Amino acid sequence: MDWGLYKYRHLVENAFARLKQYRAVATRYDKLKRNYESIVALACDYLWLPM
Repeated sequence: MDWGLYKYRHLVENAFARLKQYRAVATRYDKLKRNYESIVALACDYLWLPM
């Protein structure tokens, strides 16, 4: 088992789990791809900023 790869996979899975806390990301209300990508980027910004 590649522990380094497992570590990075765990980080990505945790990031997706935290993104799904935002309702607009989890339910995908937006019909256009650019609008959805904007919501995902905004949610990532909120996660990245310290609270």
